[in-house]
Amino acid sequence: MTRQDLRRQGEETLQRLFGADHRQQAGFANLLTEPVFGGVWNRPGLGLADRMLCVIAALGTGPRLKPLRRHIVAGLELGLSAEAIREILVQCALYAGFSAAEETLALAAEIFADRGIPFPADPPEDASLEELTARGAELMRTLHGARATQGYAAPDNPTTGALYPTAIQYGYGEIWFRPGLERRQRALVAVAGFTALRLPEQVGKFGQSALNVGLSKTEVIEAIIQTAPYTGFPPALNALGALSAAFA
Repeated sequence: MTRQDLRRQGEETLQRLFGADHRQQAGFANLLTEPVFGGVWNRPGLGLADRMLCVIAALGTGPRLKPLRRHIVAGLELGLSAEAIREILVQCALYAGFSAAEETLALAAEIFADRGIPFPADPPEDASLEELTARGAELMRTLHGARATQGYAAPDNPTTGALYPTAIQYGYGEIWFRPGLERRQRALVAVAGFTALRLPEQVGKFGQSALNVGLSKTEVIEAIIQTAPYTGFPPALNALGALSAAFA
């Protein structure tokens, strides 16, 4: 494939994602058209909607609101539901801090309103803390196996134990059970979000666990690669290094 092939393929992908009147950012020349939209977006191994999910997750952890706006709109056009987009942003807030969601959810609400889409109602929150703990722990075992009780997740660690029970309850027990995303999609959000946040240890952990909820190794690798143009090639390469060690 030549640069001209990449450029043509990139222009086609840009038009598909953002419409015929898309405007390329001045100063980038074809640095976006060729390697990003001609190359990364057209790699085999991960569907277009899943790639968009990973981009929204990466941008939502920043948050990087201007490109996030464009990609939420494009995500709706690709068939991601308003509920799915909300859940991507809510899950990212667990990783990046709930303060990030004040901006990202407000942006999503504005986009939905502009398109006449009602903002999805919050799901029921009627589980007790005991129920959240039980189902969170069970999900951890499903995802991580023996690793669910190792490292900072060790139940007898008096230091991390000051915080980790809350993560079990409201991360695994609440957020991962909210409607709008399948578990394989939530695993993609985790991998993309941790890559964007430069947390390769967590990428290795969740990348390995993603295989337990229906993702393939190729899909996990592609989820990381998809983030590179948006939140940096070095973090993506570090994440791929951690994933390589985890898979080995």
